[in-house]
Amino acid sequence: MPIDYSQLHDPNAEYTMRNLSSATMGVTRDRGADRDVEITDVQTTMVDGNYPWTLVRVYTDAGIVGTGEAYWGAGVPELIERMKPFVIGENPLDIDRLYEHLVQKMSGEGSIEGVTVTAIAGIEVALHDLAGKILEVPAYQLLGGKYRDDVRVYCDLHTENEADPEACADEAERVVEELGYDAIKFDLDVPSGHEKDRANRHLRPGEIRHKAEIVEQTTERVKDRADVAFDCHWTYTGDSAKRLAEAIEEYDVWWLEDPVPPENHDVQREVTRTTTTPITAGENVYRKHGMRTLIDEQAVDIVAPDLPKVGGMRETRKIADLADLYYIPVAMHNVSSPVGTMASAQVGAAIPNMLAVEYHSYELPWWNDLIEEPLIENGSITIPEQPGLGITLDLDAVAEHMVEGETVFDPA
Repeated sequence: MPIDYSQLHDPNAEYTMRNLSSATMGVTRDRGADRDVEITDVQTTMVDGNYPWTLVRVYTDAGIVGTGEAYWGAGVPELIERMKPFVIGENPLDIDRLYEHLVQKMSGEGSIEGVTVTAIAGIEVALHDLAGKILEVPAYQLLGGKYRDDVRVYCDLHTENEADPEACADEAERVVEELGYDAIKFDLDVPSGHEKDRANRHLRPGEIRHKAEIVEQTTERVKDRADVAFDCHWTYTGDSAKRLAEAIEEYDVWWLEDPVPPENHDVQREVTRTTTTPITAGENVYRKHGMRTLIDEQAVDIVAPDLPKVGGMRETRKIADLADLYYIPVAMHNVSSPVGTMASAQVGAAIPNMLAVEYHSYELPWWNDLIEEPLIENGSITIPEQPGLGITLDLDAVAEHMVEGETVFDPA
């Protein structure tokens, strides 16, 4: 018999003095019209994409459902099931209170950072889709309105030989010319043949020259036709990161992403301040509290939250507002299905300091089949005017691509 995670015993959740449920807070007044709605269920389905995407659905007594997405990873569906009792019976329009309610209730299970935040984010995104449908407005309207009709997309590129500078340049040119993207990114933490010890995070001179050659050939090949960023995946020491950033300063680099591990923001700040190469980080930092030091100390030139990972749509909006105090732009890390990607685009439409949303699935031919509407066209996402996220999940496509052993959502 499978475990019922919604019934697990957690003294922290049961005895917390900061219970933000509607009953405890006295939020019981009738709202009128069609706004007296209650959550009746929360369900998840995991899709086997280039990542195991966790899709989330929130059901209501009005027959309206909201669809969201949590950042991928083991244990996330179980955590979402664990949280169901804390939102059932609640009004889905109270997004901010319900988010804080879940953070407080799950504090003993890790809601400061990590997969618990991710699970909360999946519900939070679904609530935005649901609230938009109830109020008959697009999700961006719930976040303050629109700065732009279209949100730029940058495409994360790969080749069969990622260590070959010419192969990278060829793929950059192909994607720009054939697929219409004017913003792209390559991995720079690729083997050079000069490595001696993969554990010590040190870059030898030959490794730096090899990476600089990748940067040179790709940026020179596309020139002004596209912005080109490079990702290091938290790999190097502070000294190695500084030497790498200096070596590529002469090229037109959009940004150098995550050159050092994410835990020590002092090192991140030092790397950023010692180079003119723009430095980006943020995908492995959780909630606005985790981003605070990065932004307050201007330890990044560009901040890169991952919306279904960092805490959801409103939390990303709050991070963007904090970054805007220091005139820092936002480039959203994104490895999501079309659901999480559209959530990121909706926030991107509503904030002034938006650069672009990442697209990480250009080699997956059925990615867009998961929704009924076209999403990315000519390197951008047009923000829909339909209520909520403005997309329709294709449950047949979801069922076709589910992780083995998974079940599809109940019908709306």
